Amino acid sequence: MTEKETTQFKPSLKLMDATMLVAGSMIGSGIFIVSADITRNVGSAGWLLVVWLITGFMTLTAALSYGELSAMFPKAGGQYIYLKEAYNPLISFLYGWSFFTVIQTATIAAVGVAFAKFTAYLIPALSEDLVAIDLGFFTISPAQLLAIGVIILLTYINNRGVNGGKVIQTTFTVAKLLSLFGLIAFGLFFLDKGIWKTNWENMWVLGPLSSNGSIGSYTTFAAFGAIAAAMVGSIFSSDSWHNVTFIAGEIKNPSRNIGLSLALGTIIVTVLYILTNVMYTGVLSLNDIAHADKDRVAVSAANHIFGTAGTFIIALMIMVSTFGCNNGLIMAGARVYYSMAKDGLFFKKVGMLNKNAVPGFGLWIQCIFACLWCISGKYGDLLDMISFVVVMFYMLTIFGIFILRKKRPEANRPYKAFGYPVLPIIYIVMGLAFCILLIIFKPKFTWPGLIITLMGIPVYYLIKGGVVAQEPKTKDALDVKG
Repeated sequence: MTEKETTQFKPSLKLMDATMLVAGSMIGSGIFIVSADITRNVGSAGWLLVVWLITGFMTLTAALSYGELSAMFPKAGGQYIYLKEAYNPLISFLYGWSFFTVIQTATIAAVGVAFAKFTAYLIPALSEDLVAIDLGFFTISPAQLLAIGVIILLTYINNRGVNGGKVIQTTFTVAKLLSLFGLIAFGLFFLDKGIWKTNWENMWVLGPLSSNGSIGSYTTFAAFGAIAAAMVGSIFSSDSWHNVTFIAGEIKNPSRNIGLSLALGTIIVTVLYILTNVMYTGVLSLNDIAHADKDRVAVSAANHIFGTAGTFIIALMIMVSTFGCNNGLIMAGARVYYSMAKDGLFFKKVGMLNKNAVPGFGLWIQCIFACLWCISGKYGDLLDMISFVVVMFYMLTIFGIFILRKKRPEANRPYKAFGYPVLPIIYIVMGLAFCILLIIFKPKFTWPGLIITLMGIPVYYLIKGGVVAQEPKTKDALDVKG
């Protein structure tokens, strides 16, 4: 064996680092933007908060459920490993395939594009409305080029070892948590009582909000569809909390610290998201929230609080937020491809660690695919596609707890899912309703996500037939240090 093949992951991340990875991967640009679309769908302050509360409940329930699985299988790969253990290699491969083609790489692209959009506030020459490259059949903006540059930079940093990525993650996450708390505090201090009273007078009216501020009405079935459509944004904003499970091999005492970091990180972010939306309703009318310029609700709120300086304050906040978020996404993602390669289900070289004890080849493949996403889709398009596929696999994974309880009752479970079986069942029911309603009411971008996932089935059998990857080694190479 070569040195690269025998290098093991180095456990160097403590509970604080893991918690910052959870929180930092969740908070990107969504909380500053998606409340506009949510408000357009639901039309009232009460239902705006309900959407965020439902999402927060689902996220926390899923995180607490994953705690049991992470304690059982503290290995690199996280959700991919859980699905393989609960179901079979095909199901886990479909997750890994979707993760690579849609979930992780498209999220990295979306967050990168958001970073570039807000950088353009400070440097107008980087605007998404300008053309940097014109290829005739499509154009590339300076914002897209900046997003690509940031993705390449963070990939390079993480390729040099986990410690560099850890420092960036912890530093940027602490900075954005403090700045978001600060924005909430200033917003509540300068709360406009008249706006607050008006927004909350008809707090339970549910209907589409028009540009003139009038609220329409839904049939009962359409109302459920509107809530599901509204949740696309909140789920995207709350996603990636499980990224910490992918790097289990690099976390100290993973059986304890992964589950604890999942709980702490998701609670912190959920509380922040709820308070941020309460603040929005105290400084902006519902019409201003719903129809903020380019959906940048936080910019409108900051301008109300800080005046003209608010635009630059929010731009800096989002730049810090999205930079740190993408670092966490890039750091964690390649560990899934590493585990797939060890199972013979990805390119063999992806299953090797470089001299810095990280899956360097996997990092660069992820980088290339994310950069392609940057120039091929809009932020909203990626968001819709991702949310559907993500929730689908969350449901399968949480249902896997029931399967493993029956299939492997003797297995060591240092931590058991909180509220089992009630909370996991509630999550599965809510997730199923969300996915069905999304297929009905937003088919344009949900069906492509499902089709991409199903395309993994023939790919799996091609690989198993030896077309792409070799058979895995007899020894379980997933038993890494830590």
